[in-house]
Amino acid sequence: MGLTKTEKFTDKQNQIAQFAKVFGHPARVAILQHLFRIDSCVCGDLVLEVGLAQPTISQHLKELKQLGLIKGNVEGTSVCYCIHKENWTAMKEIMSEFLDQDLSLQQDCC
Repeated sequence: MGLTKTEKFTDKQNQIAQFAKVFGHPARVAILQHLFRIDSCVCGDLVLEVGLAQPTISQHLKELKQLGLIKGNVEGTSVCYCIHKENWTAMKEIMSEFLDQDLSLQQDCC
């Protein structure tokens, strides 16, 4: 199997694909839902809430943080995570624009 060749696509296309990928795992969806419910979280709480092992939760948190949808602050020996509200809003605008493309279609073309 070859490389994905993401450089052939626009930044926005790559960004939409990254958002879709991060939402493609139910554990990440559950983590985001939990963070929205409580508005902050310590990683240990996520292990209990989601029911996965600590290293697995940490990997999902890493992916969410790399994409910028969450942010974390070190508090002693723990990291407290929360939704990055500005980036979440920007993601929603990008995804809404993409998902609403069909609203401009006048007729069924096929």
